[in-house]
Amino acid sequence: MARAVLRPRRQLTLPRDICRQLGIDTGDQVDLSVEDGTLVVTPSRKRALDALAEIQNAFARSGLTEEELQRAAGEARTELIRERYGRSRPA
Repeated sequence: MARAVLRPRRQLTLPRDICRQLGIDTGDQVDLSVEDGTLVVTPSRKRALDALAEIQNAFARSGLTEEELQRAAGEARTELIRERYGRSRPA
């Protein structure tokens, strides 16, 4: 367990060992939350990687191929352009 002191401007200095365990360094962003009265610090890139993994899992479960997804996205884009601008391709 490590200890940090809340400074007058509500700032905390995280101990070096904690930063190493989290894989964070100076300038990195972290997400803060409170769960059952406990402060939870999560590196922002971990949340992004977790979200990407969930998207990849959903894609895998869908049974669609990448080509099918790209084709459907292209068709949706063409339709959106047609609806907004009255033509099938951007100028």
